[in-house]
Amino acid sequence: MFAKSRNVNLKDRPRLKIASLKIDSTTLGLSLLLLVVIIGFSLAMPGRFFSDATFMSVAFQLPELGLLTLAMFIPILSGGLNLCIIATANLTSLLMAWVFLTWLPPDASMAMQAVWLTVALVGSMILALVIGMLTGALVAYVGAHPILVTLATMTMVNGVGIYLSRGAAISGMPDIVRFIGAETLLGVPVPLIIFLLTAVFIAVFLERTRLGKYIYMSGSNINATHFSGVNTHRVLIAIYVISSMLCVIAGLVMMARFNSARMGYGDSYLLLTVLAIILGGTDPNGGFGKVAGVVLSLIVLQVISTGLNLLNVSPHFSLAMWGAVLIVVLALKFFRARFLQKRAGRMSAAKARAAQP
Repeated sequence: MFAKSRNVNLKDRPRLKIASLKIDSTTLGLSLLLLVVIIGFSLAMPGRFFSDATFMSVAFQLPELGLLTLAMFIPILSGGLNLCIIATANLTSLLMAWVFLTWLPPDASMAMQAVWLTVALVGSMILALVIGMLTGALVAYVGAHPILVTLATMTMVNGVGIYLSRGAAISGMPDIVRFIGAETLLGVPVPLIIFLLTAVFIAVFLERTRLGKYIYMSGSNINATHFSGVNTHRVLIAIYVISSMLCVIAGLVMMARFNSARMGYGDSYLLLTVLAIILGGTDPNGGFGKVAGVVLSLIVLQVISTGLNLLNVSPHFSLAMWGAVLIVVLALKFFRARFLQKRAGRMSAAKARAAQP
């Protein structure tokens, strides 16, 4: 009997190994799309697109959009939305810039700059905590729709930032900030390292922690999550706090890239964050989505954007194209869901007829 059981396990082992290597349809589709895009732009611009300069440009430009996308990803997983991510990133970067220009001596060493960068980050985290708690409390306790709540907080944060800065940019960042925005470590851009570390942290957080599982549960069915004993009010507040905290990192990278801080930077990214999340396989209604899919979709979108820039395509046309792509992706998801639902219904009906005597 034991020998027979061992033989069965040996037979099943290759099958289990193959199953563990299975790639989901979203990853496969995005990988093929990335390959087609690279080949297409390489043929359209021989010697110009497929080069070290192009891919370094992608590596430097991707992180700021990627960090904002992660900040949007957490609320969408819960079935919500955060329209205030860019305003929060800009306001926190203004606070950091004010700390540098007000308190940091012009001839400060890199060690002293690192100390004041830490102080600026802590202050920005506190500000983001306030914004996130206010947003989450309005969504959780007032019961207002996240779109309305975050639209209101976005307007308020933008107004405060423009009033305090008079709409002007604060420039002249210290060397440590410029290092974050323009330098490399072992050939890898520093902003890309920050983004990848953040993405890995968020992926582990969502997959391995209790709060991460509650976020998925809230997106699937928040009422069922509440009746299972989870304090959904606290979960919703935590969701928008985490989203706002990610905006601080995005604000730092944006400030480092532009060497200045101003309300209004990155306004065009709002649509792209939603597009990257949906294109990465996340359910817009919440409950399902993977960080890996979002990162892969970001790479695809950034490569396309860089290729269009090299072709001198108008940014206004590109923005219209991103909107059209989002509409197409949402339509395909809707019709695919309808098709799967109808197929499941037909299979259930066929099984019921087969079971009849």
